[in-house]
Amino acid sequence: MFRREKRQDVRSASHAGSWYTDDGDELANELSGWLNKVQGTDPPYPIAGCKAVIAPHAGYSYSGPAAAWAYKSIDTVGIKRVFILGPSHHLYLNGCALSGCKDMRTMRLMSTLIPAISELRDTGKFESLDIDDDEAEHSLEMHLPYVRTIFKGMDISIVPIMVGAISQQSESAYGQLLAPYLAREDTFCVVSSDFCHWGTRFSYTYYYPEPEPSNEPGIRLSRTVPPSDAHPIHESIGRLDHEAMEILTLPSSSASEVHVDFAKYLSRTKNTICGRHPIGVLLGALTALEESKDVHPTIKWVRYEQSSACETIRDSSVSYASAWIKF
Repeated sequence: MFRREKRQDVRSASHAGSWYTDDGDELANELSGWLNKVQGTDPPYPIAGCKAVIAPHAGYSYSGPAAAWAYKSIDTVGIKRVFILGPSHHLYLNGCALSGCKDMRTMRLMSTLIPAISELRDTGKFESLDIDDDEAEHSLEMHLPYVRTIFKGMDISIVPIMVGAISQQSESAYGQLLAPYLAREDTFCVVSSDFCHWGTRFSYTYYYPEPEPSNEPGIRLSRTVPPSDAHPIHESIGRLDHEAMEILTLPSSSASEVHVDFAKYLSRTKNTICGRHPIGVLLGALTALEESKDVHPTIKWVRYEQSSACETIRDSSVSYASAWIKF
């Protein structure tokens, strides 16, 4: 007998029609258009052996073009399962959580089956998301249309994991837990993160008074502390983000050293990189793989953009960066 679908069984495309179009044909054209504009990479796309990407999750009118640089890099050969690690913007989590749904809607009628993830639940390390909290979050959903586009026609399953405000130690622990899955040839990982959220609306006005190579420390701008005429705010934001991106570039050092250096950078600058904890979990997984599999990861940044060019304290912007990872 046909069983009526329960709301808690299926996560709706709750941000379609606002953060991205709910017209399937229009959405497909937008995604393919952005992907087709990605050119001139070295090595050429797709990146052979690419095992993960870091990509933004803002509304597509802002971050869609930047995200294409990450998704164009994906080598889809042999992939059967895609993990998506995203931050929690609305729900406080002192850990990580798994969706309680069985299916996820995206691109209108297309649905993606979430596989049985009992092994992760059985660890006792994951919370289960309520349907309302699940649908309120955008950091995972914004990657589904791109995933379905890149893996079009392929039988893949998706494992979305919401990452809370966890410590560096917890990032390492969750990374160790996920490392055996990421080591499998049939498994890919998407890490969801925007970069600097700058402006009073984000309560973040960190600013470098002078451009590089100056070592003068950053300050907080305010109505009484304006920026220097010699260093526009948007250039300071770019320096701030690229400082993080440089730290997060491998093989400059080991993943474990990068994890420590990234934590120190965040403590010093308080940069509002919303996916800092999912990135930390990825670094924890790469550290575990370095130690257990003797792998040597590569992280390469391929795109950086800002939503607007801030000039005064009244302005605001969000930064978007894309990278690919292989190991």
